[in-house]
Amino acid sequence: MGGPTLHFPHFIEDVQNYLVSKMSKRGLIFTSALLIFILLSFMGLYFGYFLISPAGIDKKEEIFIVKKGSGLKTVANELEERRLIKNKDLFMLWVILKGGTKDIKAGEYGFNQSMSPVRIFTILATGAIKTYPLTIPEGLTAKKIADILAKKNLVNKKEFISLVTDKALAASYNIDGPSLEGYLFPDTYVISRDLGARELIDIMVHRFWNVFNNLIKGQKSAAGELLPVKNIVTLASIVEKETGLDKERPVIASVFINRLKKGMRLESDPTVIYGLKDFDGNLKRKDLHSPSPYNTYINHGLPPGPIANPGRASLMAATNPAETNYLYFVSKNDGSHYFSTTLSEHNRAVVRYQKRRRSMPGKPR
Repeated sequence: MGGPTLHFPHFIEDVQNYLVSKMSKRGLIFTSALLIFILLSFMGLYFGYFLISPAGIDKKEEIFIVKKGSGLKTVANELEERRLIKNKDLFMLWVILKGGTKDIKAGEYGFNQSMSPVRIFTILATGAIKTYPLTIPEGLTAKKIADILAKKNLVNKKEFISLVTDKALAASYNIDGPSLEGYLFPDTYVISRDLGARELIDIMVHRFWNVFNNLIKGQKSAAGELLPVKNIVTLASIVEKETGLDKERPVIASVFINRLKKGMRLESDPTVIYGLKDFDGNLKRKDLHSPSPYNTYINHGLPPGPIANPGRASLMAATNPAETNYLYFVSKNDGSHYFSTTLSEHNRAVVRYQKRRRSMPGKPR
């Protein structure tokens, strides 16, 4: 009969070759997948190891500054150059994968080689910038504060003084006066170096208002004429300069209030000194007669504004002075003062303590 002839042995061979061929492709796919899995696992382990592994063991702090506008690439390059991370490319890849390319914040940071890349990025992303304590002592003038800040390279002195004497800026803080003198609150602040003069002023003035508002909450000044904030701060600044003893401040405040009530001049040396352009540290008799808005030996009432930046104790004394009849006080040369109610008593105290002062070694006669 006609038709194709089936050669059975060849058929079996063809089937075997087909099966072998199919098995090889599957094996290749399996093998390839296994290799890719192993490779990816290895890369994942290496990547993870990189992220948690510090670049070194040195724990010495290095100052690392991120300037405003710096991108991820710039930061990663510098981190690698400073040997704070081992691989900038892996660091950038990880930041990109986690969507943190815009999270890095400008500022001054403290890093060391023992920190992992994860920790370094967390610090950069949270803006955990390096901070420093800044102490502003009580009783300094704005110019003296500017000197301190300038020496610490925190501000440009001229810029700071220009802002402090900006009447419009003072008005923006609800301050009645030509400057911020008296309202730069003396305290210990924790600041970062990237703050400018404007930001530092803002911090100090807001601190003043917080302290002042808490002091006057629920109470009134003992003297009606002192109710304006400007008067209270001016009186507090004089008290601040007259004594370093907190316990004396309310008493000294009462002396000046009593004199104001009687229409007497305040006759305060620190006010005269503030009005002198070139004070050399030695107040002379002629200075007491030198015309100046701040010369309370010549002018009646309070000076036109604060003569320093008073601390909390002096502000408290001005808002809550002691109740006394004292009108005079004189230094006892030990940091404290002798208080008198009459001029004759005061004159005797002056002779007594000035005589003792002249007899002390090293004191001018």
